[in-house]
Amino acid sequence: MDKIYYLASCDTCRKIIKSLPKNHNLKFHDIKQDPITVEQLEQMRELSGSYEALFSKKAQLYKSMDLKNKTLTEEDYKKYILEQYTFLSRPVFIIKDKIYIGNTQQNMHQVMLAFANV
Repeated sequence: MDKIYYLASCDTCRKIIKSLPKNHNLKFHDIKQDPITVEQLEQMRELSGSYEALFSKKAQLYKSMDLKNKTLTEEDYKKYILEQYTFLSRPVFIIKDKIYIGNTQQNMHQVMLAFANV
């Protein structure tokens, strides 16, 4: 099943969800209300190739915890994402076993193309 991991309180996520085609068949997963599991994160890592690709360096905690001045390993990225939902780059779409991470214009274009090909 196609899925979106998002944050309901995030304005950007809400705007993106409103822009989705009406015929989408997504399962919505609010990562604040329902934290992601180890299994879900591992599936995302398999599709993306790394935990770092899923990690948001734009998160306020990234700066406040001074993580930008530390050398993080894949295990560190995994640990931080599981401990604090804000470290997951949002939104994360899984459509037909392909993953789309983040809200860049290029990424959202790829998501819309994926819906067009469903």
